Amino acid sequence: MKTLKNHTLIYDNECPMCNLYSKGFTKYGMLDEDGREAFTELSVKNKILIDFKRAKNEIALVDHNKNEVVYGLDSLLLIIGNSFPLLAKIARTKPLYWFFQKLYSFVSYNRKQIIPSSKDYTEQSCVPDFNLKYRVAYISFVVIFSAYILSQFSLKLDFNLEQNFLREFAVCLGQIVWQTLFLKSYLKDKIWDYLGNMMTVSLIGTLLLIPLLWISLAPIFYLIYFGIVVLIMFLEHLRRCSLLNLNYFPSISWILFRLTALIIIIVATM
Repeated sequence: MKTLKNHTLIYDNECPMCNLYSKGFTKYGMLDEDGREAFTELSVKNKILIDFKRAKNEIALVDHNKNEVVYGLDSLLLIIGNSFPLLAKIARTKPLYWFFQKLYSFVSYNRKQIIPSSKDYTEQSCVPDFNLKYRVAYISFVVIFSAYILSQFSLKLDFNLEQNFLREFAVCLGQIVWQTLFLKSYLKDKIWDYLGNMMTVSLIGTLLLIPLLWISLAPIFYLIYFGIVVLIMFLEHLRRCSLLNLNYFPSISWILFRLTALIIIIVATM
């Protein structure tokens, strides 16, 4: 790898994804060994150079030769392009650059809902601004993806269920409406953070179901496995509520909706 010298990547050390890929840049020689610096441990020199607020939303790369800073996708393309010029050139073509820019923002603005941290809410934490467009986009993506996978998995359960995307879509959407109506006054300004975390719980459960879509087993096995997945989701929901400093009420409401929806679907098939 060709090293991009005299550059420092300011990464979110409380974000496992950011920590992983920034460490990869230094480990494989794309940046100097000391070519990354934690956002919460900024040196005075770098703190003066960067736009502190913008660096929370878009990862900053400091060029010490020119005392300049680039942000977000451009910082990543500069590092990658130094070792792989052709890849960076392709990524910078208009349609691809637009797509990767949107994808970067989609992940960056939702990263604390994808992988939360107990340190996310301190004053010096690298927490991105709330962006309604990208939060709604994330929630919409999970609802559609989960509804599709669940409609496929429902055929495996011994409930005489037919594949029905709209049914599962209604359940996923209903969960959001249910939690919003019951918890809005309790959650207040945390409502969007909670909904983002709740949808990640749904995404985790959906991903756990995918491997069994291509395996033929007895219906009872799928039912047991589905129960285990719901348990994992419930425990993860509890964990995330704890990180948000919430009590058990959201988790109780969450499981009540799940049980109510399941009973309604079973009764409707009888």
